[in-house]
Amino acid sequence: MSSPEKLKNIAVVAHVDHGKTTLVDELLKQSGTFGEREEIQERVMDSGDIERERGITITAKNCAFVWQDTKVNLLDTPGHADFGGEVERSLMMVDGVLLLVDAAEGPLPQTRFVLQKAMERGIKIAVVINKIDRPDQRISEVKDEVEDLLLELASANDIEDFDIDIPILFSSAKDGWATTDPDVKTDNMLAILDFMVSDYYPEPKIEEGDKLRLLVTNLSYSSYLGPLVVGRIRRGTIQKNQSYTCIGAEKNANFKVSSIQIFDALKTRDVDSAKAGEIVMVAGLANGQIGDSICSSDALEPLERIEVEPPTVAVNVSVSTSPLSGKEGEYLTSRKLEEFLTDACRLNVALKFEATDDSKVYRLKGRGELQLAIVFEELRRKGFEFMISRPEVLFTEDEEGNKLEPFEKVVLDIPDDCSGPITEKLAKRKGIMETMMPLGEARVRMEFIIPSRGLIGYRSTFLTDTRGEGLMSSEFLGHRPYAGDMLARQNGAIVADRAGKMTPYALFNLLSSGKQFVLPGETCYEGMVIGEHSKTNDINVNAVREKHLSSVRTAGKDANIILPPIPPRTLEWAMDWIDNDEWVEVTPESVRIRKKVLESNFRSVKRK
Repeated sequence: MSSPEKLKNIAVVAHVDHGKTTLVDELLKQSGTFGEREEIQERVMDSGDIERERGITITAKNCAFVWQDTKVNLLDTPGHADFGGEVERSLMMVDGVLLLVDAAEGPLPQTRFVLQKAMERGIKIAVVINKIDRPDQRISEVKDEVEDLLLELASANDIEDFDIDIPILFSSAKDGWATTDPDVKTDNMLAILDFMVSDYYPEPKIEEGDKLRLLVTNLSYSSYLGPLVVGRIRRGTIQKNQSYTCIGAEKNANFKVSSIQIFDALKTRDVDSAKAGEIVMVAGLANGQIGDSICSSDALEPLERIEVEPPTVAVNVSVSTSPLSGKEGEYLTSRKLEEFLTDACRLNVALKFEATDDSKVYRLKGRGELQLAIVFEELRRKGFEFMISRPEVLFTEDEEGNKLEPFEKVVLDIPDDCSGPITEKLAKRKGIMETMMPLGEARVRMEFIIPSRGLIGYRSTFLTDTRGEGLMSSEFLGHRPYAGDMLARQNGAIVADRAGKMTPYALFNLLSSGKQFVLPGETCYEGMVIGEHSKTNDINVNAVREKHLSSVRTAGKDANIILPPIPPRTLEWAMDWIDNDEWVEVTPESVRIRKKVLESNFRSVKRK
């Protein structure tokens, strides 16, 4: 990469599944970033295994390309609301935002969240209406909805002097083209590439002076260089082999810079120094934290620490106490569990954890179930066994001592014949409908205000009720008065009352009791949940009973046993399904559900 004259730092943000990572792919390809013979995989920025499996972006990532003698540091950010902390700290590094909006779905809750944060920081915003090749596109309506949203946010947050007249581009990232006029189709992304290097996006804001100031906004690790800190230089120049001071939350640390890297395409490039405005990766600091400031040792002027929206959901994670512990993975000690949670919270400022009265149990707090499930999936893939409790919302109190709980605004895009069941289920979960409007010929958009705890465990029910065709997204509204008690789950559990291998004969005879989660031949133990009861209370059953053998044979004795198919037991499904008196037992090979009290004579089948 040659030394470009100009520099732009831009983040690409959008609601989940609006085509953000696909757009970044095309911008990198068409800007000449890759060689002719270089083989590029699809969704190249989703580099993590879990990201590629699930098709979502989990962590914000940097890349860079040069266009018309301007270097563009481009940040690809997550689109799911649970990873909003990643978006918030990404905005600390950029001066411009490219907001993607789906041409059919329009602005959704995460669109509002990102726009508000960008407007509060005074970042220049441009909009790309993506997927304009969809047969159900609503380009003109979506354009009006974006403009209305900008006006609403500017007035609601008292943001003065904000230029509402923002440019709007149009694209089909999947087909690799963009245009300034939706009626004129092109065959390239030049409209967006040229716009990104235009005078609309400012060059990085630089403070006057030559003393270094850098805010750490991300952490990384290199097997060769060790721990790395990532951030944008606000003032001065950072030089290799020079000593600087890291100002932490509690104490300062002097260190020597052993390596400086800048982003070059999808990789990094070593440099001897970097100037203000550049985004760098710095090696040499052993215990840097997100939010720390790196300054010249003779001018200790820390930048304001990163503060993100507080956690709304907590879950207890414990060392495995199952009768089967240690048989499918490595036994996880409480010390190792604490080390893992400490590292997870260092890498993600939206996560917090604390010890509990039980030395085997820790409490992890985050933005949502999906964010917590990703943390536990990473721990599981390291080969460990552990247990997770039901996610629960974090309550607070007002000045008068009244109980408050987090509320969310839920936006549902569903087939119009599903509105009845959806309304009924959400009403039971204390949801209140705000608006309902048609969306095309056969779909409808509904908005509900609902307590966050009412959404725990609802996603799988929602997909069932909409036959897999529904889209659900939510936005955190803040804390409001407690909405009243509700059952975590409507139905009880089918619980095994003894250990052994489950038999087809026993499971077949238990089909009338409810829906089962297990397969014949699996090992069970007393207190393990094997299904969902058809009634409100729990039921203890014998799942290992074998057919009585006799010398008498009749036509009716040898009925063929056919069991219904069992859906895969995933971590998110289990966290959604369990109640407060149950654990999810997680191993590298299995996900099981068990009662906290295993012995059947020590627990009641009546649910509270």
